[in-house]
Amino acid sequence: VQLQAFGGGLVQPGGSLGLSCAASGSISSIYVMSWYRQAPGKQRELVATTLSGGSTNYAGFAKGRFTISRDGAKETVILQMNSVNPDDTAVYYCYVRPSYYSALSYWGQGTQVTVSS
Repeated sequence: VQLQAFGGGLVQPGGSLGLSCAASGSISSIYVMSWYRQAPGKQRELVATTLSGGSTNYAGFAKGRFTISRDGAKETVILQMNSVNPDDTAVYYCYVRPSYYSALSYWGQGTQVTVSS
């Protein structure tokens, strides 16, 4: 399984940015698809998760500003970030756990998001 993330870059405070991550390989109906982030000098933290049944979960800082969704046909997870602020500056990583029955999981390579004027 390979994960390819797209969409990072520089965005102004208050702006919006979308990230996407496509999974490829012998994989379908992925159980868990998530976005994590890691800011300089900080631990990696969960941003948002979507399960194959459609439920979603957000970190407190993401609620009301970020939206996670998936395109099941393309095995792609999308993170739409609105009203960003400098604290959102980090490397964003996608994460998938393909099966409910196995703890096997995969990480994408990370994409840099910088919020600055």
